[in-house]
Amino acid sequence: MSDQLLEIKDLHVKAEDKEILKGIYLKINKGEIHVIMGPNGSGKTTTANAILNNPVYHKVRGSIEFDGENITNWKTDEIARRGIFMSFQLPEEIPGVSVTNFLKYAKNKVTGRPVKIFEFKDELKKYMEELNMNPKNMERSLNVGFSGGEKKKNEILQMLVLNPKLAILDETDSGLDVDAIKTVSKGIEMFKNNNNAVLIITHNTKILHSLKVDYVHVLVDGKIVKTGNQNLAKEIEENGYAQYK
Repeated sequence: MSDQLLEIKDLHVKAEDKEILKGIYLKINKGEIHVIMGPNGSGKTTTANAILNNPVYHKVRGSIEFDGENITNWKTDEIARRGIFMSFQLPEEIPGVSVTNFLKYAKNKVTGRPVKIFEFKDELKKYMEELNMNPKNMERSLNVGFSGGEKKKNEILQMLVLNPKLAILDETDSGLDVDAIKTVSKGIEMFKNNNNAVLIITHNTKILHSLKVDYVHVLVDGKIVKTGNQNLAKEIEENGYAQYK
């Protein structure tokens, strides 16, 4: 059985009439943590949305294979059920829907099995304790009145509960203080195992200070222009992206 989980080949993507991705190639194996870094507007978030086939973005050319299947033209909900999770830069607020009910519904949709509520609540409490989250948040409306840090921790909680094969974290470290970033990194370490993978989208190196990653990819003007290990992130921290433009 292949260890390869995701492969993107020659992916070109437009939003409206603007070409954003101009030939992305990327391979992610099980057990790996990858980071895509780049300046604002380089196509990082577009890459994440293209994997989930967000209809706002139009694939012009290329293919995406996930866990042995071509998912290039699958619907977003089908891709999610197959095992891809994505956190968002700006998590949505949903008044009237508690964190518990939202996660229970999401897990039911992903697994296709009924959720045993008492076991589920125990699981939530365990994860929330590990992530230094207030357990009272379980009954609050999803993200309503939450701080930026609480919203990002809530995204990590969703990842742990849904337990996807591939977790895509889009700017999860944005706007967080040092302690919150450490907590998010801890959640990623809790999630990661030899059968799943993580793709982190970011424009800075803050989250990498407390997390060991396997590959760093530099994305500039719609193309991956360099791939390296964690030292590449340190180089960018010192010298910026100007050398790749």
